[in-house]
Amino acid sequence: MRVFAGNQLFFTVLMAWLVAQTIKAAIGVIREKKFNFRWFVGTGGMPSAHASTVSALTTAAGITYGFSSPFFAITFFFAFIIMFDAQGVRRQSGHQAEALNKIIEDIYLNKGIQQERLKELLGHTPIQVFIGAAIGILVALFCYR
Repeated sequence: MRVFAGNQLFFTVLMAWLVAQTIKAAIGVIREKKFNFRWFVGTGGMPSAHASTVSALTTAAGITYGFSSPFFAITFFFAFIIMFDAQGVRRQSGHQAEALNKIIEDIYLNKGIQQERLKELLGHTPIQVFIGAAIGILVALFCYR
């Protein structure tokens, strides 16, 4: 663990994830009037912790190694793929899970057959990704000021 202690880039990305997940949990507490630990460690919701971490990584890599470095280029395209996937493929998977859960309820309603529900909150809306990315960039700028 000492290896990570002096690694500012690692610390910055971890902080961006913590900030995004804390905001997500706080929004859940305000909305539901109770705390659910899944909001802190789960996927989906506002803001996107995926976008927050990869944008913090990209920003920190740019600040550390230069925005014309190969490290920035690699992290930039990595971030693009992650954020595109978070609001695209994973979001559509969540919609499919929601539809399948409705079908399962219709089929098994009052039949006494237990069926585990699929997780519906998998991906993010574009605004959740945008806000997550903004948080990551701001955290990186704060950590490198």
